[in-house]
Amino acid sequence: MSMNNQVPSPKPPIRVMIVDDHKTMLWGLERLIESAQPRMELVGTANSCAEMLATVSAAKPDVILLDLDLNGENSADALPDLQRLSQGQVLILTGGRDPATQQAAIMKGARGLVSKDEGAEVLLLAIERVHAGEVWINRMLMGKLLGAMSASPGKEANPDPDLAKIASLTERERAIVRAMVEKRGDKSQVIAETLHISEHTLRNHLTVIYDKLGARNRLDLFAYAVEHGLAAG
Repeated sequence: MSMNNQVPSPKPPIRVMIVDDHKTMLWGLERLIESAQPRMELVGTANSCAEMLATVSAAKPDVILLDLDLNGENSADALPDLQRLSQGQVLILTGGRDPATQQAAIMKGARGLVSKDEGAEVLLLAIERVHAGEVWINRMLMGKLLGAMSASPGKEANPDPDLAKIASLTERERAIVRAMVEKRGDKSQVIAETLHISEHTLRNHLTVIYDKLGARNRLDLFAYAVEHGLAAG
C-alpha cells in the first residue's frame, strides 16, 4: 500500500498570552482565544507589566496581546525587558492613545497595533499575521500615525514620517530590499536566485514593498533604501 497520501500533521496552535488590566476586556479576550481553538491556545494572562514579566517565561507564548495602557502605565516601556525574557511577538491593543505613543511601541519592538474598536475576526487575523512574522498596522492606524507625524513640524522631537512605513516591512521584505541594493546592477532573475525564490515571487514581494514605501520602481527603491539605512543589515 502506498504511503504517499499520509495526512500531514496539524500545525501546533499559536500560544497566546493576554495582558490587560480591565477584567471585562480580559474575560472577553480569553473567550475569543478559546473560541479559536485549535488554531490558538491561551497560555497565560496578566493584568500589569510586573505580572507579565514575572510569568511570561513560564508561559512561553508565541504572541503576547498587550494593552498599551495598563492602569495608567505605558506598557511599551516594558518591551525591552519583555524581549529579553520571551521570544513571543508583541501585538499592542490600543484604545485610541496618541499616535506618538503608538509609534514608540512599534519602534521599541511591537510587531503590530490593533484598535480595541476592531472586530473579533480582525484581532484573530492580526494574531495570525504577527505570528507569521508580519507587521500588522491597519490602514486607519497607519493614517493616524502618518498624519500626526506630518502635522507637527515645529516640535523639537518631531518623528520621521517614514518610520511607520519602514516598520511595516517584514523581515523577509527587508532582506529583499537589501538584496535589491547589493545586486542593483543584476537582473531580477539573478536577484531571485540569490534569495532562493522564483522571479515571479520576487515581483510579488516588490509590488508589496513599493506600495508600503511609496516607491515607483527599482530606482526609487534603491534611493529610498540608501537614504533611510535599509541597505545595511
